[in-house]
Amino acid sequence: MSFFTKAMLRATLRTPHRPLYQGSCQIRRRLFATSTEETKRQREALGPFTWKAAAAFLGTGAGLLIYFKNEKKRVEEERVAKEKETTKSYGKPKIGAPFTLTNASTGQATSSDDFKGRYYMVYFGFTHCPDICPEELDKMAEVVDNIKADKELGEGVLVPVFITCDPRRDSAEIVKEYIQDFHPDMVGFTGDQDTIRAVAKSFRVYVSAPPNVAEGEDYLVDHSIFFYLMDPEGKFVDCYAKDTTSDEVTASFKQYVKEYLEQGGSLKALEKEEQQEKA
Repeated sequence: MSFFTKAMLRATLRTPHRPLYQGSCQIRRRLFATSTEETKRQREALGPFTWKAAAAFLGTGAGLLIYFKNEKKRVEEERVAKEKETTKSYGKPKIGAPFTLTNASTGQATSSDDFKGRYYMVYFGFTHCPDICPEELDKMAEVVDNIKADKELGEGVLVPVFITCDPRRDSAEIVKEYIQDFHPDMVGFTGDQDTIRAVAKSFRVYVSAPPNVAEGEDYLVDHSIFFYLMDPEGKFVDCYAKDTTSDEVTASFKQYVKEYLEQGGSLKALEKEEQQEKA
């Protein structure tokens, strides 16, 4: 054995040998310690988790959800209400204007200002109309009766008005007799052709009659078929076409009256009833 070999053998015998499992255990201890410290740091960052905290968190979330849903609904309702108000203020066409015509019942000039404090419903027609005008005036009479039968409204709230668009044939006497077939509260008007034409134009009523007609010759007048509802201040409220039923007109009218009173408006008939009750 050489000197170099003997020296290597002695060095090997002097160096202590560590078991392999000892290093492995130390590595595991370091990994466990690192994992424990990381978990501890995470818990400290998140705070203590309990079922009570979880319930509180869920309750808060549910409360916020309900709040935002209600808030969204409120905002939507406000938007719709604002749109309706805008439509009322700016969306209605300028229909109707104060007029003075001959009252068929008295033969005297009467102003539409006489209707102030009451709603009035206007229909333009002519007494020689074979079918449409009578049907529409019957419907108007039904609406008036429906309103008069309502305990909250009653008499004098709505006045039915007929204006002839054929003044060449419809004198005051003829109109007076004609309206008696429909409703005792109906007020009929006539006048000269120019005045009637101007009033019809203010209501945007289309009227067309033959220009050259011989005396006594029969003819028809083409005209718009609408009711025009005016409020107690003489302002246009709504119009109702031929296909609108009397019940639909009645329901619509009641809603308009309700809104008008809620906004501080007043009606002569209701004021009179209140005064009588106080007396």
